[in-house]
Amino acid sequence: MSLPTSALPERIRARVVAYAADALGALPADHVPGPLKRAAAFTPQRRARIAGQQILELLDADETFRDRIGVQASARQGEVAAQLAEGVATVDTAALAYLVRPDGWEELLAVTAEAEPAQPQVAAEGAVEADPLRRRLEAAQDELARLKRSAKDDLAEAKAEIADLRRKLGDTRSRVRAAQQELERVSEDAAERIRRLEHDLATAEGELRRVKAGQLESEAELARARRAVRATREVGTLRARLLLDTLLQAGQGLRQELALPVVSGSPADHIAAHVGEEGARESSGTASLARDDPALLRELLTLPLVHLVVDGYNVTRAEWDDTSLEAQRARLLKGLAPLAARSGAEITVVFDGTNAASRPLVQQPRGVRVLFSPRDVLADDVIRDLVVAEPPGRPVVVVTSDQAIVRDVVRRPGVRVAGARALVRLLG
Repeated sequence: MSLPTSALPERIRARVVAYAADALGALPADHVPGPLKRAAAFTPQRRARIAGQQILELLDADETFRDRIGVQASARQGEVAAQLAEGVATVDTAALAYLVRPDGWEELLAVTAEAEPAQPQVAAEGAVEADPLRRRLEAAQDELARLKRSAKDDLAEAKAEIADLRRKLGDTRSRVRAAQQELERVSEDAAERIRRLEHDLATAEGELRRVKAGQLESEAELARARRAVRATREVGTLRARLLLDTLLQAGQGLRQELALPVVSGSPADHIAAHVGEEGARESSGTASLARDDPALLRELLTLPLVHLVVDGYNVTRAEWDDTSLEAQRARLLKGLAPLAARSGAEITVVFDGTNAASRPLVQQPRGVRVLFSPRDVLADDVIRDLVVAEPPGRPVVVVTSDQAIVRDVVRRPGVRVAGARALVRLLG
């Protein structure tokens, strides 16, 4: 038999809502019906108040949901469940029986429902019991009036005492004002002495700071002089070592070439290398190739101890200008890593950071040095500094299509220029 919740007496129905609202919080999330998922996060009292009608409707419509609620309610209402097992007929056991549906639950509901009409008698009995309470209330009111009169007398005495205290307070305030005036006079004298002492101390501290500043300036000047001497010595040693290594490897390569049984080419090939159009072609040592020809860059990378300097954004924007700067940088550096491993060349990539508020985080590949120009400094200037820092005679290859850089660097001995597209094609 299926009994709708609307047929239950009001008190039993209210108890069913309370037990179901309490058990709803113990259900797994996937067992909570969709309309009650939001209410499941509330307290049991708030669930019953806000979603009580929805709970009753789902208990009528969904037998599985009612069974799950019954299991949780029986576990959480242990004392009521024990009474239900003993067959005790109360509103609590009737509500739990409706959810759990044990044998004979319909008879238990019927017995409890028949006992409901007798409840109005409780109100009449309560009215009889209220008469003694009313008499006690009247006695309490009389006692309250007596206490008010006593409090009024106490208040009059307190007012008289307060008046006396106010007079004493006036006398005390007069003495305090006199003491404050004396204290102010003494404080002014002490403050004047403190000001004089502070002036003398400030004068002495100022003199001490001037002496310390002179000492620090002398120490800083001495440190700068030492650093300048050490830097000059280290740079000179580095340049001399690089030049010596370059000459040694060049000599070894020359000896190997002279030992070849067959010599290819002729002196005329070297003349042809300089006949190409100025600014558009470059000598590879054996022929004149276009600066955007990857063969030119491939041959230049075979030079001993060659330093490859790449104008970063000039190269990436030549072919990959349709992507973001971050993607351009990543693509260029990913291609340069195997090139450095194959050629053994020293590779430096310079990106323009003149307008950047901060430097992006870049993962430098093995064998590739990545530089960003400082704020308000062009990458062109950093490339010029790199070229000037190399000793004369060391082979340096600058990859750029910027004609301003080309005009500046080609005048130095040992410096070659390759176009941006030459590197892109070589990496491709």
